[in-house]
Formats: sequence, C-alpha cells, structure tokens
Amino acid sequence: MSQAHLRSSGIALSGARSVVAVAVAAIAGAKPEFAANGEVRDGSTVDLPTQAIFYANHSSHLDFVTLWASLPPRLRNRVRPVAAADYWSSGFKRAAAEGFFNAYLVERGGSSAREGEAPQHPDRARRSSSQIDGMNEVLSAGDSLIIFPEGTRGTGEKLARFQAGLYHLARKNPEIPVIPVALANLGRILPKGVKIPVPHLSTVRFHEPIGVGEEESKEEFLGRATAIINRSLRSFDPDMDDEPEPGEDSASDPKEEKR
Repeated sequence: MSQAHLRSSGIALSGARSVVAVAVAAIAGAKPEFAANGEVRDGSTVDLPTQAIFYANHSSHLDFVTLWASLPPRLRNRVRPVAAADYWSSGFKRAAAEGFFNAYLVERGGSSAREGEAPQHPDRARRSSSQIDGMNEVLSAGDSLIIFPEGTRGTGEKLARFQAGLYHLARKNPEIPVIPVALANLGRILPKGVKIPVPHLSTVRFHEPIGVGEEESKEEFLGRATAIINRSLRSFDPDMDDEPEPGEDSASDPKEEKR
C-alpha cells in the first residue's frame, strides 16, 4: 500500500472520528471542565499533555466514548481505551473497538488475591503481569491510555475500590502525567440495564495531573487517586457516599468494564 494511500486513509479516519465525537458529545450533553487550584473553568480550550494516563469513574456504557470524545483531535487519535476482550472480541464490536477507537483489549480475571484469600492461580498471575506489560508497551510507543480503575460499572452512588493497575502504570512511567477525570451524570443518561439514552446534561471534568510520590505506598496513591474523583463527584451530588465499596485489589488490568 502506498504512503499516499495510507495518509489519505489516516485523514479519512481522523475526520470520521471527529464526526463521531461531535455526535457523542451531543447525545451525552457533555460539558468539558478543568479543575485546578480549587477553581473550575471551561475545559474546551485546556491544553492537555500530549501523552497521559487518563483514569475515570465508571457508571455507564457511555463513559469511555464520552471521555474519548471530549479530548481534542490531536490527542483523540493517539489515545487507547482499555477494554474487556470478551465483550469486544467479535464482529462489529471488535472492528469498532480496535479499528475505530484504537482500543487496547485485555482478558478478564487478572486480579490478585486479597489478604486472607488463597493466592491467585499462576496462569492468572502471568496474565496479570502480561496485561500491565502490554499497557506499558502502549505508553512506550507514545500513545495515551484511558482506564477505569474500578474495573466494573458501578451504580454512580459510590466508587468501587480502585484496582492496583493504575498504581503500577504510574510508578513504571513517572514521566507520563496521570490525569484524574470525573464523569458526572452519565449513569443517569445510560444506566445499567438501559439501552436507549435518556436526555440529560453530563460533565467531563479534568483535574491536574498526579504521580506516585517518592515515598508513597500503593495504598496511599490509590487512596489519593480515589479521593480526587470522589471530591469532584460530590460537588455534583453531595449525597454521594465517599467511602469506596470493598473490592478486589488488582495488580493487573484496569479493565474498561465488566459485563
């Protein structure tokens, strides 16, 4: 295939992504914001880093595409959402995930055992390590990642405990900013069990980048990462529970969603 044809295909794909991004933003009523130094401002003109690890709360099927659509085109074409392979593994779904959204597909079931539980099976542990290695390769290639550290869609009433994949990625790649993103009201537009979106305004709030402190433990980092999202969401819903739900501490894949 000629270089000219490749360039033409790339331009066409970028144009199609822009059209879809506009449509998604319209359906979700998405308003981008940026929070810094205790102030919130319009996020449509924020100069986000060229490469980043974006992590967000997860309560709707619309989360990944709405966050993706809220990024400027120069970033949208180089960001890879982490998604569950078993859901996106066949037919149109796989073509859309890998060909259009450039998703990085991972296998489920890589989480580590919690204290007091039997150690995970060796095959599962190897798969966990392999998935994190794969995400590190994505970052090494210059692309960004979108991850949902809860590992599954929640109700939107409280966050699930963050899995450890976010910590391992941040620690391995200290030069890459880790950007918290609070997604508000998307769970009301397309909650669990609903297939047709209900019109509602939503917000995609980007926060200042964070990183793993020199003496910061995994638990401390994940607690801090969780608290940023929690505080942001509570500004939209003061009744939201600020204590994360108990859940597995994963050393592996921060999966896009479980179905």
